[in-house]
Amino acid sequence: MSWDWQFYCNDTATGEAVAGCFGPGGKEQTYLQWMLGAWGWTLSVSLLALVLALVVGSLIGIARTAPNKWLARFGEAWTELFRNIPLLVQVFLWYHVLPSLFPSLREAVPPSVLVVFALGFFTSARIGEQVKAGIKTLPTGQRYAGLAMGLTLPQTYRHVLLPMAFRIVIPPLTSESMNIVKNSAVAFAVSIPELAQFAQQASEETSHFEEIYIPVTALYFISAFAINRIAKFIEARVRIPGQSGGK
Repeated sequence: MSWDWQFYCNDTATGEAVAGCFGPGGKEQTYLQWMLGAWGWTLSVSLLALVLALVVGSLIGIARTAPNKWLARFGEAWTELFRNIPLLVQVFLWYHVLPSLFPSLREAVPPSVLVVFALGFFTSARIGEQVKAGIKTLPTGQRYAGLAMGLTLPQTYRHVLLPMAFRIVIPPLTSESMNIVKNSAVAFAVSIPELAQFAQQASEETSHFEEIYIPVTALYFISAFAINRIAKFIEARVRIPGQSGGK
């Protein structure tokens, strides 16, 4: 088997070799620049969706454990809605259906932002389940102790329940964070220029399937593994001595 890696230095339009593998002015002219630009899109969509998922998922987890039955029902409905619809279908709904219902979205909101909402809300339902489980794991006396000390219910969540709950659910949150990077590949279905779309288009143009999919796979692995290492570092930093795994 003979692999040709030199095509990464070829101009995407003319196929001619470019010295140094980078076109003048930093423009995306070579396949290497195209791949790196696509990786940037993957990271951008993934990180923005992760922030959205963590914020919304935390609120949903809180709502599902709140004494207010309407908040609890809303949190449960949110979870069931976004968890039981396939991610690809949700991406199509955000990208095609919503702009059709609200035409102003086509000009006001970039397509990549709609994909971020789809991926973020889909993951928020799963994170909400993890946050809920973390809060439910805590002894009920902690909630009452916070209230007995004069804290309001929101203050009890902020200062007593959530700090402990998040320590408990860091491992499953790490898994969900890594899944966001992998799930971002569905964005190619709506023409977001991320890694999966690069791999498909570049392999069709050049017929270098192995040379393209091996680096793309490596970039997905590096991205997910970096999130794993960051989460492990955070877990070690916030671990309470004397608890399971603590020092």
